[in-house]
Amino acid sequence: MRTSKWVVATYSIIILLGILIAMPNLLTQQQLASLPNWLPKKQVTLGLDLRGGSYLVLEIDAASLKKDRLRSMLDDARAKLRAERIQPQSIRIVGDSVVANIANPAQLSQAETALRTLVSPVGDNGFGTATNDIDVSTGGNQVRMTLTEAGTKYRIDSALQQSLEIIRQRVDQVGVAEPSIQRVGSDRIVVQLPGLQDPAQLRQLLGSTAKMSFHMVADANPNDVPPPGVTILPDAKDPNIKYPIEDQVALSGERLTDARAGFDPNTSEPIVSFRFDSAGARQFGDITSRNVGKPFAIVLDGKVLSAPVIREPITGGSGQISGNFTVEDTVTLSALLRAGALPAPLTVIEERTVGPDLGADSIKMGLYTGLAGFALVAIFIVVLYGFWGMVANLALLLHTILTFSALSLLGATLTLPGIAGIILGIGIAVDANVLINERIKEETRRGLNAMPALDKGFKSAYATIVDANVTTLIATGLLFLFGTGPVRGFAITMMLGIAISMFSDVALVRMMMGWIVRRRKLKKLEIKPLFNLSPGETSFKFMRARFLGIGVSILLSIASIVLFIKPGLNYGIDFKGGIQVEINTPQPADLAQLRSTLGALDLGEVALQNIGSPSEVLIRVQRQDGGEEAQTAAVTKVRAAVEKLIPDVKIERTEVVGPKVSGELARSGILAVGLAAIAMLFYIWWRFEWYFALGAIATLILDTTKMIGFFALTGLDFNLTAIAALLTIIGYSVNDKVVVYDRMRENMRLYKSKPLREIIDMSINQVLARCIFTSATTFLAMLPMALWGGSAVLNFAVPMIFGIVIATSSSIYIAAPILLFLGDWWKRHKDERQQADGAVTTQN
Repeated sequence: MRTSKWVVATYSIIILLGILIAMPNLLTQQQLASLPNWLPKKQVTLGLDLRGGSYLVLEIDAASLKKDRLRSMLDDARAKLRAERIQPQSIRIVGDSVVANIANPAQLSQAETALRTLVSPVGDNGFGTATNDIDVSTGGNQVRMTLTEAGTKYRIDSALQQSLEIIRQRVDQVGVAEPSIQRVGSDRIVVQLPGLQDPAQLRQLLGSTAKMSFHMVADANPNDVPPPGVTILPDAKDPNIKYPIEDQVALSGERLTDARAGFDPNTSEPIVSFRFDSAGARQFGDITSRNVGKPFAIVLDGKVLSAPVIREPITGGSGQISGNFTVEDTVTLSALLRAGALPAPLTVIEERTVGPDLGADSIKMGLYTGLAGFALVAIFIVVLYGFWGMVANLALLLHTILTFSALSLLGATLTLPGIAGIILGIGIAVDANVLINERIKEETRRGLNAMPALDKGFKSAYATIVDANVTTLIATGLLFLFGTGPVRGFAITMMLGIAISMFSDVALVRMMMGWIVRRRKLKKLEIKPLFNLSPGETSFKFMRARFLGIGVSILLSIASIVLFIKPGLNYGIDFKGGIQVEINTPQPADLAQLRSTLGALDLGEVALQNIGSPSEVLIRVQRQDGGEEAQTAAVTKVRAAVEKLIPDVKIERTEVVGPKVSGELARSGILAVGLAAIAMLFYIWWRFEWYFALGAIATLILDTTKMIGFFALTGLDFNLTAIAALLTIIGYSVNDKVVVYDRMRENMRLYKSKPLREIIDMSINQVLARCIFTSATTFLAMLPMALWGGSAVLNFAVPMIFGIVIATSSSIYIAAPILLFLGDWWKRHKDERQQADGAVTTQN
């Protein structure tokens, strides 16, 4: 039990560095600025749910990109054949190909050769051969140019890279601080902008293709069928106003070199002034000189910004766009024009916006509930173990400090579920201390002196602690892989907490307890409680109630399945898509009037409910037909209607999840739960015997069905946070089973002649105090969050409270009886096989 000076020095340095790295999180920016430069100043990054801001997932429109590529291929093919003096019978787009019919068979080979010059290599196929973007083939009198898969991927990748840069430029133009813009997967971009209040402006800024062009207005009636070469386009501000616009682009917006928001000196109305490059200035001068007295349309993304009449030639290379613009409109429009056009449209498939007031409240409640949870656990540990409980609490405090220092070092983002993960980690970290202290108490009762009891207690507990932590890590690791956004924040804090607990709550506690024993020269290591809550040595016959325990459990699971079928789970928008808006009204909200106003918007099912107080209302709108664009339009309508009805309303939170994302999230959630169960099955099989694994997995199925029934019965939202709770309970449940199983395996080796039933009863009695105490610490850690954590973590904290009770009881009354049945069956099977082998040997 002696610790070398080098180990003590290493531990001391780790603790000191951890405190220094975590310290900036307690200081303000002004206090940080006054610190010496050699001290660390990095703080944990707060997620958007804690500081307010907008989170958007944009997906590139691959179909539009392919369509544009086919059009350019068609134009290039026509130009190439014209240059080679080949007159095709027809040339058109057919599916993913451009097909040219060559009337003269003698020119077929010449046409194929000419069109092959349009092919470009886009990469390597992995075997040293170049991969082309277009495949050219002939058949009959046709030459077919087909887009290859590699070419399509290359175009999407290039467009995404270009879009990333354009979005960065657009965000920089409007001056948003600390933006996070990242590529996710092959066709998506995630944008996080802290503090931005108007998600509509953000969607316009990021989702607009910003393809600007100048066209002449045709001399036609916009209400009639347009003649060839003319398209009827709507006004950007009023869709009821239509313009007959010539298809031919008079001047491309690519010629713009600058665009600025400003005010008309004569009318003081907001305008956007723009400037062309030299070639564009000449073209603009020629067009305005030839068309004096005619209307000239400025078109952006298929909508007419304005269509002024040309009064005189404009030769200076500059102009202005005016209309019924607000100042915000001109700022956004000028930013779009300066940054340039996106190569393909970007669709907002997921949006989550949190107001700064709600974020500040979340930080406050997270801090209060965290401190309350820590205090309850610390008091409980002191009550259980007296002075030695104070040693455990010191380790627990260092555990929390080191968790924050690790988050700071990794640059991880702390979210509200992440705070829940830290609080839960505190409860689970105490599990190791309870296990160690209970083991030491056992060894002391057996007559061992202080140092041997301490040594054996730690050695006996260590393997169990590792097994229990690995099962929890499996669940949280899968949650990290398949989760998204804040739920990933929960997984990160949980994984860090579990890893750090192995150092703080095992290695440090071992060193501190050894030092105290030597310092005080203790002969006996007596761990005494302040108040005796332990039942002491018990001899309950748990297996007598095995049929009752399993029967009640099966009945509850069947009832849960019935509840799952009807009324079913209250799926959140994460899984079924739709819109969720949280508002705060100055006065108690009139739900009837609000329901009537929103019902008139013709958006389908609209549900309202009070959350927290009469002035806090959660609005849910069903998923809209028409894909992601319909969702975006619907949330704009809802916000506008609410703001018109209640002028001083605060829109605290907005969430929009499209059908594509909701389907992916649902699949990921189900996959994570399934993989977690399978991974734990194999781990327990590897660490124990096969019937231990089957017993654990059978119990896990019963526990999980009860959790599902709890969600159905209470009507809590079943969303990503609920999946996090479900996976955590799965990990916690198996954690609890591992501790009970570990003692059973130990006793089976010690008492080989004892019946399995007696060994199981004895093992449960030996770990009963530990099961109750660790469950109580986790329960106490989560209780303040369940009571005061708010709606954002309600779907996690409340099911966790229920799940802890279920997991603890199932370890005793379900897992153990199943193990008894399987173990007895396996023993009988082995005996019968041995008898059969013995009979064969006798006959021989």
